[in-house]
Amino acid sequence: MDLEKQPQQPARPAAPPAQVSPGDSLRASDADRDRIADILREAMAEGRLTADEHAERVDLVYRAKTVGELQPLVRDLPAASSGTAAPRPEPQPYAYGPESPDGPADNLVAVFSSATRKGRWRVGPRTNAFSLFGSVEIDLTEALFGQRLTVINATSIFGSVEIRVPENVTLRGSGTGVLGSFDVRTLESMDPQAPVVVVNGYAVLGSVEAKPKRGKFVADLQRRLRKHLGH
Repeated sequence: MDLEKQPQQPARPAAPPAQVSPGDSLRASDADRDRIADILREAMAEGRLTADEHAERVDLVYRAKTVGELQPLVRDLPAASSGTAAPRPEPQPYAYGPESPDGPADNLVAVFSSATRKGRWRVGPRTNAFSLFGSVEIDLTEALFGQRLTVINATSIFGSVEIRVPENVTLRGSGTGVLGSFDVRTLESMDPQAPVVVVNGYAVLGSVEAKPKRGKFVADLQRRLRKHLGH
């Protein structure tokens, strides 16, 4: 007597592979970073992020190279899931100079002396300021920015580094004071196209200070540069 064949159970479909968005590996644009920065700023205003958390995440935003690095920074915020962000004003067409942003760094060194950079000058993408028993002054209030992002690495040992920026640019930074003072007065421009100045470094028995200079604005200087380039 033949045994009845047991009906075969249908095979379970294999679990689908983890979905990886191809967009995560795309290089992030300035507009992508600004959109994430807007979400973070709105979250801090609503009390969802502390000032320290906001500063830490914003620093990571402008270090991010891909879209995939940006998304985790706002994944726990409601604005990210809705795809909306705080409204932004119309961008101002800032005229950044024709120079390549990959040029060499500017160096300002003061050892038992002083070094100053001020007046009408073109700011490069990176500036290194070093003070040892001396003083360095960097005044950007009349400078022409050759690129949107400017990074200043400041080191002060038994000395001082003082940085001044116009009131309508974005100023950020992070650093450490060891028996000294490292003070960056964070400033967020309402214009997403405004220059961004980032100050990093440390002070040992000295001081590093960066803050806006009251009454100084960069827009009129950028307009003059646009007019000059237009000729």
